[in-house]
Amino acid sequence: MAAKYKNLSALQTKKILLKQEIESLEDLLTFKDKKESLSAITNGFTDQFLKETVNKEGKKSLALDTQNLMKKIASEIKEKSSKNNLLNLANDGVQSGLLGTAAQVGTVALVSNFAKKNMMNKNWKRRILGLALVYLAPYALRYIRKKLDEYQRNKTTASMEKLI
Repeated sequence: MAAKYKNLSALQTKKILLKQEIESLEDLLTFKDKKESLSAITNGFTDQFLKETVNKEGKKSLALDTQNLMKKIASEIKEKSSKNNLLNLANDGVQSGLLGTAAQVGTVALVSNFAKKNMMNKNWKRRILGLALVYLAPYALRYIRKKLDEYQRNKTTASMEKLI
């Protein structure tokens, strides 16, 4: 250590610089500046999707920049929207089960939203309908899915027999 620093003042300045660097790293890790911290953690990926807003009291808060996010999604869709790419995307989605999963999530969201609205209704008949949806809809959806799978298997078998 004696070889690196020739005098005490050089060592003290190095100590001060290290303390400042440690304080800046602590600020990042404690999320004092949320946008900067997330930027450091994600290597700048989140910068384009987040914006800082100042509320009426003058406090900074972090918000999602939906306009920029939608522009990014639209540009990605435009890049991939040629007919061949769209067909390949649909085929990949079917093979990976993406479409089935999306349909299931969409159906669950629709049924649960409808049930929630009916549960909040003043009419007792609508409330009973909401309760029935909450308790009976999962069984009905499983039954419908099972029947659709059987129908699809039968169609596939029939088309295979036609080919043979």
